[in-house]
Formats: sequence, structure tokens, C-alpha cells
Amino acid sequence: MRSRRTVLGMPKYTHGHAESVLRSHRSRTAQNSAAYLLPHLKPGHQVLDVGSGPGTITVDLAELVAPGRVTATEINPDAAAITRAEAERRGVPNVDPVVADVHELQFETDSFDVVHAHQVLQHVADPVQALREMIRVCRPGGVVAVRDSDYGGFVWYPQLPALDHWLELYYAAARANGGEPDAGRRLLAWARAAGAENVTVSSATWCHADPDARAGWGGMWADRIVNSAITQQLLTSGLATEDDLKSISSAWSEWAAHPDGWISILHGEVLIHV
Repeated sequence: MRSRRTVLGMPKYTHGHAESVLRSHRSRTAQNSAAYLLPHLKPGHQVLDVGSGPGTITVDLAELVAPGRVTATEINPDAAAITRAEAERRGVPNVDPVVADVHELQFETDSFDVVHAHQVLQHVADPVQALREMIRVCRPGGVVAVRDSDYGGFVWYPQLPALDHWLELYYAAARANGGEPDAGRRLLAWARAAGAENVTVSSATWCHADPDARAGWGGMWADRIVNSAITQQLLTSGLATEDDLKSISSAWSEWAAHPDGWISILHGEVLIHV
């Protein structure tokens, strides 16, 4: 078990908030990223969205539960402001961005009907403690919904050697930051360790294979590997050189342009019934 750290000592967010990262995250919607949760949402629900990021899923949830409200947490004021900007852009007034540490939430017990986290537990210092807190603030009869990718379940074609190197470097960077890239397969174990007894488990994939989807995913990683937080981490740690990263960037562009290019991205999902 990793040691628990409060908000000032939380692991560095591996992805950061570069344009290439936000471009990818803004493609996420409640439909393509939280479909397993949608049947459990009702108008009037009070929702906690942990790690709201660019706010696209958050605002979708807010529209679905109106006149209920969505409290959206982020790790610092700058990140919370990104969520706020998306709610304002779409004219959705029932979103309340706040700064919070998922390991020690400031909310009272039994405060929310639904607690949601998408791609969060893979980055936190102590996912079991995070789930304990998410369960604590969820009302009896409510649900805690968590979805995380599992990098060991990423499968692509053509199998370019530089993309294998990309995955090796991502594992090294994420784990150096205290995260667990293979979170998806661990969600049930973490939920049980957090005391959950009634858990519904599922999995889902994103598949990028048509030209537009390949251009989106491959182009995003071609940019991200040479111009984002992970770039500086890999270079300053000595895990990679600039030439290494340029080679990986070129490989993602090559993959995106290949007419047979295909990638499947695995996610684990749990619904904890409180």
C-alpha cells in the first residue's frame, strides 16, 4: 500500500494540462465515458464528480440531473477553473467547482446521491483510501461509480517498436509519480479493500480505427510526447532523450496515417452500491 499523502503532497499528475492533453480529455462525454452510470442518474440528484478535468463529462452529468447540482473537484484552483470555464461556455449553471483532496474530502458523510470518478484512481497516492472517502460521502441507496483505463490492455496494430517504447516509458513515468497505469483490473480489489460489499463490475473499450479517430488519438500522442508534462519528466529523469521522444512522436503519426491502423483501449468499471 502506498503511503497516504494530503493535497500538497499528492503525486504529480503525469499528463499535466498541456493543450494536447486537454484536447484529448475534451473528447470525453458522459455517453462515451460513463455509459455504465447513466441508468442510475435521476433529475434532482446531488452528484460529486471527482477529478473533473476539462469538465465535459461533468457538464453532461449536470444536464442529466438538473435541477440537482454537481460538485466538481480538482486538485488546485487552476484545474478547477478549467471545469468552471466549460460549464460557463455551455451555459450550465448547476456545476460547483471546488478544490479537494480525494484522500480526505471536506464534505460531510452522506452528502451525495452519486459519486463519480473517471480516470482518477490510476493517479492517486492511495486508491483504497480514496474509495473509502468516496463511499463515506455517498448516501445509503446511492452509487459510487469509478472508471479507469488499464494500459496493459492497450492493443494496437501495426505493432511499431517505437510504440512499445512509448508504453514502457509511460509505465515508468506514471509509477515514478506514485500512480498505477494498470488501474482498471484492480478496481474490484480496491473497492473490496475499501469495504464495499455490493459491487457491480464491468469493462468497456474505446476503439480508434477510422481515419478521423486515428488522427485524433495518434495526433494527440504525437504532440503530447514532445510537448507536455510527461516530456519534461522523461527528459529530466534521464529515462528518455529528445531523439527517443521524437521517434515515438513520428511513430504515432505513422500509425495514425496507416490505413490499417487500429487501437483498442481497455477500461475497468465498478459501481459500488452504498
